[in-house]
Amino acid sequence: MAEIVHPKHALSTNPLKSSAPLGAALAYLGVESAVPLFHGSQGCTAFAMVHLVRHFKEAVPLQTTAMNEVSTILGGADQIEEAIENLIKKASPKFIGIASTALTETRGEDVPGELKEIIGRRTDFESTKIVYASTPDFNGGMEDGWARAVEAIVATLVPEVDPVQRNPDLRQVNLLAGSHLTPAEVEELVRMIRAFGLEPIVLPDLSSSLDGHVSDDWRGTSLGGTTLEDIEAMSRSAFTLAIGESMRGAATNLEARAFVPFRVFQSVTGLKPVDGFVRTLMELSGQSDAPPSLKRDRARLMDAALDAHFHTGKRPIAIGADPDLLYALSGCLAAMGAEIVTAVTTTPHSAVLEHVPAKEVVLGDLGDFERLAGEAGAEILITHSHGRHAAARLKLPLLRAGFPIFDRLGAQDICRVGYRGTRSFLYEIANIVQAQHHRARPDDFGAAPIEEEFDHVPHAQAS
Repeated sequence: MAEIVHPKHALSTNPLKSSAPLGAALAYLGVESAVPLFHGSQGCTAFAMVHLVRHFKEAVPLQTTAMNEVSTILGGADQIEEAIENLIKKASPKFIGIASTALTETRGEDVPGELKEIIGRRTDFESTKIVYASTPDFNGGMEDGWARAVEAIVATLVPEVDPVQRNPDLRQVNLLAGSHLTPAEVEELVRMIRAFGLEPIVLPDLSSSLDGHVSDDWRGTSLGGTTLEDIEAMSRSAFTLAIGESMRGAATNLEARAFVPFRVFQSVTGLKPVDGFVRTLMELSGQSDAPPSLKRDRARLMDAALDAHFHTGKRPIAIGADPDLLYALSGCLAAMGAEIVTAVTTTPHSAVLEHVPAKEVVLGDLGDFERLAGEAGAEILITHSHGRHAAARLKLPLLRAGFPIFDRLGAQDICRVGYRGTRSFLYEIANIVQAQHHRARPDDFGAAPIEEEFDHVPHAQAS
């Protein structure tokens, strides 16, 4: 069991985490025809916008209530109402997801109460679903904001069901996707679920909104995602598959409202975790065996593990990521014989941290990550693009994982889940190791350099 360490710093150097409001905005973008709305100043929104655009290389419809000095003191209810009115007039969204920021949370506004009064009074807002999540910047990180947004969506849009009248569709399941999953990873999980004849409803579904496609027309809203009709239909699903410990809260809320049983998969990266996911799909579908395509994928993963373990065994690795991603990647590497010598994460609000296969998990920044990785003798660094400076100073290879990745193309197509994704991940690690060429020299062991030994030998004799 890993020890959770809280280092005491006067300041943060090269922050590792992204803010909770940004995580909520990203979750809202997984809903069809949505516009995320930050309740705060323009600066808060601009910072998140830059991160999202640089990562996905797409236009992101992120808006703000633009709080100023007066509204910060007197209250921002008027700003919320005006922002919603303008968005409906200009973009006609079906869904508006509101995320709070540190500015409004510090003041202590009763946003849910104000929003209820506004919606009850403004009949012209009835055609748009509006959801609010409390996501202060000073409490948690991106994973926490994503989780709270999904919980708010479930609490607001999934109808309550009478258990006596519940009639579930036995072929329909819910897939609650954690913030650590890329669009390609969501697609892979959907493919695996459908291979068993089941039909998933994904929430949030970034695989259809931020997967990197050219739209036929321009819209000021998200270009895909879970439909409002599907969100309502989640109450009729037979089961909920929650990917990541951070999705436990949303799954619990869904069970409380609609009596849909659930199972949390803390990881779907690695042979054993994916086997557990497949066994659950077998139970839900009533099949006694997995489809031939998945059995083939599993066999190929086993062969890849045999090939890669020569390069991963006893390999010291440093990982800096949000809790769900940290646990998934570290667990897979530890199963391959690697040693997680440094584990740095962003938020303490996750029960999965104590199960990370490392002696300690540090709640810190990339300054801690660089220092600890150097002291522990790490040979590979795994974190997002801001870790490139640490990699350059330590002269170590960097595998980019998490958010944001802005100095490489195709972040939305990275897949490290399922049998296929795990195989790709093992190849990534093994190839990084093989790319670090080491040519042994006699002077490494105290002998004279080759050039000095043969300086007196004629070229003909030397050859």
